[in-house]
Amino acid sequence: MCGIVGVISRAPVNQLLYDALLLLQHRGQDAAGIVTMQGTKCWMHKARGMVRDVFRTRNMRGLPGTVGLGQVRYPTAGSADSEEEAQPFYVNAPFGIVLVHNGNLTNARALKQELFDVDRRHINTDSDSEVLINVLAHELGRAARDLPLTPDAVFDAVAAVHRRVRGSYAAIALIAGHGLLAFRDPYGIRPLCLGQSEGEVMLASETVALQGTGHRPLRDVAAGEAVFVDLQGQVHTRQCAERASLNPCIFEYVYLARPDSVIDGISVYQARLNLGEALAQRVINTLAPSEIDVVIPIPESSRPSAMQLAQKIGRPYREGFVKNRYVGRTFIMPGQAVRKKSVRQKLNAIGLEFRGRNVLLVDDSIVRGTTSKEIVQMAREAGARRVYMASAAPPVRWPNVYGIDMPTREELIAHGRSVEEIREYIGADALIYQDVDAMKRVVHQLNPALAGFEASCFDGHYITGDVRPQDLVAAPEVTETEAGAGADDDGPRSRLSLHSGATS
Repeated sequence: MCGIVGVISRAPVNQLLYDALLLLQHRGQDAAGIVTMQGTKCWMHKARGMVRDVFRTRNMRGLPGTVGLGQVRYPTAGSADSEEEAQPFYVNAPFGIVLVHNGNLTNARALKQELFDVDRRHINTDSDSEVLINVLAHELGRAARDLPLTPDAVFDAVAAVHRRVRGSYAAIALIAGHGLLAFRDPYGIRPLCLGQSEGEVMLASETVALQGTGHRPLRDVAAGEAVFVDLQGQVHTRQCAERASLNPCIFEYVYLARPDSVIDGISVYQARLNLGEALAQRVINTLAPSEIDVVIPIPESSRPSAMQLAQKIGRPYREGFVKNRYVGRTFIMPGQAVRKKSVRQKLNAIGLEFRGRNVLLVDDSIVRGTTSKEIVQMAREAGARRVYMASAAPPVRWPNVYGIDMPTREELIAHGRSVEEIREYIGADALIYQDVDAMKRVVHQLNPALAGFEASCFDGHYITGDVRPQDLVAAPEVTETEAGAGADDDGPRSRLSLHSGATS
């Protein structure tokens, strides 16, 4: 999961890109980068850290130009400490191409070898995004034999990329002297949308980045589609995949995206309300509502689900935790010890809401169990008589290979454990999970035109069809960050063999 944005304007775009990245900060906290272009010359600044820390006044002054793109990075593997793996990536031929990428290539390792042996291209990092830009550059060089570069040549190159690349990818590329290219994988796993304002065209991961910068969302980029915006602002589009089928990642609606975004025609907020209503029925089937004194969300993604659940079962909804907004999202922090420590720094319980009560805590999902265990303990320390836990998502039993940090089954609390065993581990008096089919049904009804969802972490079905059981076996690869995570960690985290290059 990363956040990406690209824009073509008549005015300088550095501040616009900065503002858009702030709106996408929730999608990545490890690094940020911006590149701008004037004529055929590009300027770039990228570094580790949050957007507000990476870009100072002197950096912004060094980013002139009316065309540009940016990214906030969340690493799923590789080294979180590497400045080199921050995006955007750049290759100088053909034309000069800069690219930002959200997703994960499942055949990155094979492509890397192919690029070296056949295409004669060198990959300098462990990033699959560097692999993607080199595949695009090679295919663009083959398709664009004559100048000037035409939209048809660009689309032919993207079609060739689709034939070679597997996995999830929403990408935006800047082609020096020609324009902006955006494309989405044939399954539309990671989000990408198109917006417009007077004299400007913007593409971004979520509609919140468009609306928050004064752009009108037009539509989502279709699965397998490419959008090319020339330097005059003219938008050209073509379906470049032979077989496209829209199956967005359902975890975007559960947790990743901001609630005020609309992704593939579905309001994230409404999806979470629907998940809460479906979860309420599961709660009623497990516990008598009279046994629950109060429903309390675990900030922040679970709030809509918790509100709807409370209304459905007829129990009071209360805010029982105060969130420190200056601590990042613990789910996307590398290292188990860092996540565990951050839970107490991020949340503090309001004793008044817990003391002497039976509380139902509602979370968006339970992945590793670290946060849930700590929060249940916090509720007890605050005086709760009984602590029940409900998850708006089903048990996460399988790794995600499409760009979410769930790299091995062994790290998942639901792997090899029954619901009762998970309940005992987190210390709750009762544990209620969402049903997989109910989750898909209540979100799908918001846009019946979708073919389905990529929900592999819940149902074990990998939609691209190229992930085999042996690919899900942990490989003994350890990054510097993991090896030095600390004595309180569960030990170095192993990685899926196919994840060795994933950084976006």
